[in-house]
Amino acid sequence: MPLTEPAVTTTAPAPAPLRVATRRRLLMCRPRHYDVTYSINPWMHPEKSTDTALAVRQWERLRDLYLELGHVVEEIDPIDGLPDMVFAANGATVVDGKVYGARFRHLQRTAEGPAYLDWFARRGHTELLWPEYVNEGEGDILTVGRRLLAGTGFRTDPRSHAEAQEFFGLPVTSLTLVDPNYYHLDTALAVLSDDEVMYYPAAFSEGSRSVLRTLFPHAILATAEDAAVFGLNAFSDGRHVLLPDAATGLKAQLSARGFEPIGVDLSELLKAGGSVKCCTLELRER
Repeated sequence: MPLTEPAVTTTAPAPAPLRVATRRRLLMCRPRHYDVTYSINPWMHPEKSTDTALAVRQWERLRDLYLELGHVVEEIDPIDGLPDMVFAANGATVVDGKVYGARFRHLQRTAEGPAYLDWFARRGHTELLWPEYVNEGEGDILTVGRRLLAGTGFRTDPRSHAEAQEFFGLPVTSLTLVDPNYYHLDTALAVLSDDEVMYYPAAFSEGSRSVLRTLFPHAILATAEDAAVFGLNAFSDGRHVLLPDAATGLKAQLSARGFEPIGVDLSELLKAGGSVKCCTLELRER
């Protein structure tokens, strides 16, 4: 019998990294004309009532949070007859000051693409591209460091992925969405930092899940419950993560990783299939 017991070694959990917020410039559109009068995704039910005044108040709270966190918010004027124009993320993709315009799949939203591109042109942007192929802006094109993740399957034409790569000169990784409830990439995946994301695996094809595991082996994985409340339609400045308040599991996971989750109520806009990220287009300059 040994005279002493063998030493038991324990490994303390690694401390969460120190998160640093980066000041962002954002474009938003007040939901002055918001309504659900047609259905182009599973969340939209025109037979149910909507409350435009409530949508405005919830949107204003999101905008005010951005301002309180030190971000710059610019606004594009809403256009009567374009109730989904509030979802500014769909209006373009902006990287290094270059603006890749949006071309919408559904007739009800086609006028939004030129409206957003005109906003950029009137503010002096010269590197603008009106796309040949359907793409719905940051709804399906998300920037992670110096890489673009590009979704397809329901809205965006996969040929636009090559078009974006040529325009921005950045590598594009294509990801296929398979669940119609998560029809845009930004409903199934959120960028947290230059090398971190969170996503809902069941929203993606088997091959795309494999790609995501390879690129982001330590990603936060969302439950079906958190995905269903649009918890992945979130915005991160590197420290603060604004996301639907009902995504309690994701908030706990984010806190454990050193992020500061901030719950936001955009329940009225969810009736049209949008939340935090949908309302927020990041204006990335060089």
